[in-house]
Amino acid sequence: MSNELVVLVTAPDMEQARRIATQLVSGRLAACVNLVPTIESIYTWNDQTEVSAETLLIIKTTEARYDELEARIKALHQYAIPEIVAFRIERGLAPYLNWLRDSTSSGT
Repeated sequence: MSNELVVLVTAPDMEQARRIATQLVSGRLAACVNLVPTIESIYTWNDQTEVSAETLLIIKTTEARYDELEARIKALHQYAIPEIVAFRIERGLAPYLNWLRDSTSSGT
């Protein structure tokens, strides 16, 4: 079974998304983070339907780094309950997946 993950996170704006992405990559918790600016999110919060412009982070990491990645996102994020959703990568180009694992190696 693959241990590489794609994690989706939304942020209120590009500034916070960049700050989170930079911290994750520099800390080797993520190999890469793609930022998708200006998505529209429609959701229920406090029994009200909300519509917000947000930035989507598409994060590539491994199962071994997930718990620490999640904790770091929660510490950096301004939302009380940030969206953090992970999907296992079923298949991918072997050299890319090797790079992903190497880039998130904790070095220990």
